[in-house]
Amino acid sequence: MLIGYARVSTDDQPLELQRDALIQGGCHKLYEDKESGAKAERPGLLTALEVLREGDTLVVWRLDRLGRSLKDLSALVEQLESRRVGCKSLQENLDTTSSDGKLVFHLFGALAEFERNLIRERTQAGLSAARARGKRGGRPKALAPAQRQLAIRLYQERRHSIAGICRLLGIAKPTLYSYLAEADADALRSA
Repeated sequence: MLIGYARVSTDDQPLELQRDALIQGGCHKLYEDKESGAKAERPGLLTALEVLREGDTLVVWRLDRLGRSLKDLSALVEQLESRRVGCKSLQENLDTTSSDGKLVFHLFGALAEFERNLIRERTQAGLSAARARGKRGGRPKALAPAQRQLAIRLYQERRHSIAGICRLLGIAKPTLYSYLAEADADALRSA
């Protein structure tokens, strides 16, 4: 029996593409997760693994849906092989029930991990380059510099409560506290 497994990393990503491909690929049962592949706890995958019996095949849309590293993929396929269960990937067109499929599986797994590492390295290099040019990532400040100074001054005068300052300026308490911490850090640097 062909058992399908689909996974997306976030709730806003649709599962339909994978679901349709798995059904078209002949899967009789489907199990799904909306979790990062890096997370060990994936209830859909755990259920699929419990359901699989000798002679069955676990089918995925792409290899990276099963795990984020070659080590994890290899361990999972090894576990499946020890139970005489196959693994099939539709996009990479490989099936571990054959010797050729096992070889190709390991090659594709290594390439997928290599690609993820390259993406991670490029992202980190881009962030470092942006920081070197003075750009800071993250969300923009809620208040303009003059308003931040006003918030700090109101706090230092001790005439208003924290809640009152936040209500007056339309900000949350953590935002006010981050402005205060930023002001303290600036004062230490200039001292």
